[in-house]
Amino acid sequence: MVFSSWQFILVYLPIVVLVYFAMNHRHWITAGKAWLVVASLFFYSYWNINYLPLILASIFFNFLIGSRLARSHSMSADAAHKPDRGISRKTVLAAGIAANLLVLGYYKYTDFLLDNVNTIFGTAHALPHIVLPLGISFFTFTQIVYLVDSYRGETAKYGVLNYSLFVTFFPHLIAGPIVHHQQIMPQFASRWTLMLRKSNILKGLFIFSIGLFKKVVIADNFAGWADAGFDGGQDLGFFAAWATSLAYTFQLYFDFSGYCDMAIGASLLFNISLPINFNSPYKSLNIQDFWRRWHITLSSFLRDYLYIPLGGNRGLEYQTYINIFITFVLGGLWHGATWMFVIWGALHGGALGVHRLWKQWGRPMPTALAWLLTFVFVNMTWVFFRAKTMGDAERVLQGMVDFRSVLGDSVASAPTADFAWAGWFSDVLLQYLPAGLVGHLPAYMAIAFAFAIVRQKNSIEIASGSLGNAKLVYGGILFSIAMYAMLATTSSVFLYFNF
Repeated sequence: MVFSSWQFILVYLPIVVLVYFAMNHRHWITAGKAWLVVASLFFYSYWNINYLPLILASIFFNFLIGSRLARSHSMSADAAHKPDRGISRKTVLAAGIAANLLVLGYYKYTDFLLDNVNTIFGTAHALPHIVLPLGISFFTFTQIVYLVDSYRGETAKYGVLNYSLFVTFFPHLIAGPIVHHQQIMPQFASRWTLMLRKSNILKGLFIFSIGLFKKVVIADNFAGWADAGFDGGQDLGFFAAWATSLAYTFQLYFDFSGYCDMAIGASLLFNISLPINFNSPYKSLNIQDFWRRWHITLSSFLRDYLYIPLGGNRGLEYQTYINIFITFVLGGLWHGATWMFVIWGALHGGALGVHRLWKQWGRPMPTALAWLLTFVFVNMTWVFFRAKTMGDAERVLQGMVDFRSVLGDSVASAPTADFAWAGWFSDVLLQYLPAGLVGHLPAYMAIAFAFAIVRQKNSIEIASGSLGNAKLVYGGILFSIAMYAMLATTSSVFLYFNF
């Protein structure tokens, strides 16, 4: 079940909301929380019930470890460093984190490791082709944060039901944001969230509608151009390659941004505010600003639980650059078990180092140039993020700098080109424009439209303040168009479900 499906929108979500608040209205608060946990587990297992025991085992294991760490922190100073059986708190924490990472590594990286062992040592180990359980990266990181905070004494004494609700709450379970217990649990404990609230219902539906439109109307249409260029296998001319790379740049943006909007909107129906995970990243004027706007909760996790423990910027200058680089290489590997993601992470780690040097030089760059360089860099690195092989990445990147093909591009040179869209009008255009550009004009028109959208206020900014009639009508129009598009075609799964 995906957010962009009629089953979720017309059946699952209304039932879950109405039953939850009906229980709260009767003061069955604990039953309401249990209902949300069961509903969230149903949402998760709808994909593949075989992985339901995995997430349940993960929840109970981390609850036990976290409870022990939190309990030992409240002991006296001497006892806190040596809880029962003489096992130190650091050992318990390390064992808990290691267990989480081993499970994640088994499902996500076994094939990758065996494939590299076979390549390096000439062995022939069979690859098990383990299917990645949905959302395992997100609920694993969420619980690692909880363990660390329990060790620091920053968690309250949650019962297993409250902890399960924190982990499984369906708006964030599958693809984030990576939530912190202090962001979620106090809200569920507040009496203010127990009853239906018209303002949150309207705001939630408004933001959800924007996200749905982004996904099924914009992202899914860009997917066709991106897939044909990356996976087609043919050489790409200049216009075809740029259409391919930009199509994926905007497909990923509207797909992930749309998911985040729908997650925030669905959560607001329960009076729960999720952290903002997306803040107009394509407005960024430098790569550091980009990572403060893109997948904000992952960036915060990498900073707080990897970069700072590595030493952050507390050591010598060269050590800071090494820490940045390591953080982003591992951040790239978190997204997937291929060298493409490692390369992508390394490029961003290197770019952040260059940006740090540039700031120290103290030579500010003109705003327009700063934006252009940042966007072009992000766009070109997305090529590695999307490409399945180095050969696919090379095809696209070579086409993007194949200036000789600008006047020679034809339909044959680009698998996504199609003159049929314009009929007789294409003959007129061919007299004034290169054939490759004319063949991809629908893609470039969509790209121009996307550029215009990402430069405007984002959904959270639009939804801020009161929702007047104009905004409600606007949201209703977007929802109607998106529902028509969704019912007319089958919406693809969200891209971040793969990570």
